[in-house]
Amino acid sequence: MSTLRFTSEHEWLRQEDNGEFTVGVTDYAQEALGDVVYVQLPELGRYEEGVEVAVLESVKAASTIAMPLVGEVTAVNPVLVDSPELVNQSPLEAGWFFRIRVDNPAAVANLMDQAGYQAYLSKHA
Repeated sequence: MSTLRFTSEHEWLRQEDNGEFTVGVTDYAQEALGDVVYVQLPELGRYEEGVEVAVLESVKAASTIAMPLVGEVTAVNPVLVDSPELVNQSPLEAGWFFRIRVDNPAAVANLMDQAGYQAYLSKHA
């Protein structure tokens, strides 16, 4: 399994063998949300960094997922439409949201690694 990278918005990215990145929310994020009951996935296509591309609704609140880097959404996880609870049950595996092909793969290095994300959580959680 490749190394995960993290955003300050509690999203994770994992590089796949084809060079694309799978995106989901962290365990911390899903715990903060509570039981996820609805997921709206993005349309395939190009997005700028920071644009809201997906919506999560839980028993506690609604939250959005932003595009972590400039690029193209190439696939979505359609299983989440009928089984949004996968976000809670398996946030780092089955509960992924979408895959992207980033314009500048080197930009991923600017995101936090596991140690950096843990340090971020200790200061901001």
